[in-house]
Amino acid sequence: MDALLLSRIQFAWVVAFHILLPAFTVGLSCYVATLEVRYWMTKDDVIRRLSAFWIKIFAVSFGMGVVSGIVMPFQFGTNWSRFSDAASNVVGSLLAYEVLTAFYLEAAFLGVLLFGRKLVPQWAHALSGVMVALGTVLSSFWILAVNSWMQTPAGYEIVDGRFFPTSMSDVIFTPSFPYRLTHTVTAFLVTTAFVILAVGAYYLRQGRAQPESKIMMRMSLLFLLLTVPLQVLLGDLHGINSLKHQPAKVAAMEGLWESGRGVAASLFAIPDQEAERNRFDIAIPKLASLYLTHDLNGEVKGLKEWPREDRPPVAIVYFAFRVMVGIALIMLFVVVAGLLLWWRGRLFDTSWYLRLCSWSGVAGFIAVLAGWTTTEVGRQPWVVYGLMRTRDAVTPSLAATDVALSLAGYAVAYLIIFGGGYVLLRRLVRIGPSPATETESFDEEKRPMRPLSAATDVAAELPSPPGARDVP
Repeated sequence: MDALLLSRIQFAWVVAFHILLPAFTVGLSCYVATLEVRYWMTKDDVIRRLSAFWIKIFAVSFGMGVVSGIVMPFQFGTNWSRFSDAASNVVGSLLAYEVLTAFYLEAAFLGVLLFGRKLVPQWAHALSGVMVALGTVLSSFWILAVNSWMQTPAGYEIVDGRFFPTSMSDVIFTPSFPYRLTHTVTAFLVTTAFVILAVGAYYLRQGRAQPESKIMMRMSLLFLLLTVPLQVLLGDLHGINSLKHQPAKVAAMEGLWESGRGVAASLFAIPDQEAERNRFDIAIPKLASLYLTHDLNGEVKGLKEWPREDRPPVAIVYFAFRVMVGIALIMLFVVVAGLLLWWRGRLFDTSWYLRLCSWSGVAGFIAVLAGWTTTEVGRQPWVVYGLMRTRDAVTPSLAATDVALSLAGYAVAYLIIFGGGYVLLRRLVRIGPSPATETESFDEEKRPMRPLSAATDVAAELPSPPGARDVP
């Protein structure tokens, strides 16, 4: 293995772990904000206990996301210095905007959300939840703007081998950005909703936290009723956009080698990149043309339209795409079955369905990883699509031994960090929401006073020394 391959493996390792946290915290922050606003409006103590429970889980997940997220940008300088040198004028500003908007917003309100339940009025606590949720969504906005520019670059000029922005609006709102942003953020929300559904089903199976569990399941199913079909629609629009701007990626997703009209949809095959064909192919005639072009006889380009060196690794993209689609179908079944059971009044006491919901908690994470693999591996061999190859982006002085050592260090550190985080999150879930006897509410008399108020108040109560003048 050379430094290029090891650097790609290292970046994939770091990003694959990190993306699991935004996939959870973006949706969870929105859920917590919803609960906080609902509690502010209804004063229902069950909602308060439920929100307090998920805030603890959010705090741990957010901390893990920050730790893994800080490490990731350093690789641009250590492993991908040529990319940083060429694209920093474009990418650097977008990453700076993320810090100035998302991180500052989260930092300003996260402390109030975590520790301010008894110290601020409920409207302020609800506002802090909304602001933290807005910060996580803004963070996704800027990161996906960077990724979309690398996928479909726009608004730039090249001077002496470096990219310079000519229009920041074009840099941000590239042709693929609206589709990538909506598809990805919706995927994050769906992922969180399935985790909440799984936790609610887990408690119902154990006969614990009945009021909280029923609220979790009802809210999750109602939300998924809207977002899962929406995600299918957004995925379709994203696929059409990719066919226009990244047709080689779509051809790899479909395992399509020959161009043609009325293209069949491959359900399963083993792509053979050397022989430029599929083995054991099971396909449905004309279906691929229908969902890619919305025309039974629509034309789709095959991989042979591009030189071998410009094609992505077909097998990885092909199978990752099918994992993502397969998980989406499972999700759709869980939602439809849940709604039918709810309509029949059997949602909370059907053991097989509660067990299915418990297992489906990981479905969103698998789908997110599969979708990310499809997107990023499908972009290869380009780091900036059509303009800069991945092999030309790696640091020239990098030695394979150095990357192997850092990769081993990352692997060990991440297994420890994420292993410990998983144990802590599992413990919090096992403990569950606080009992109804435990109450937390804002007390006007306990509101924090101005700094040094204790010292000045005591001084005011002391007798004035003889001869001292009264100071107005």
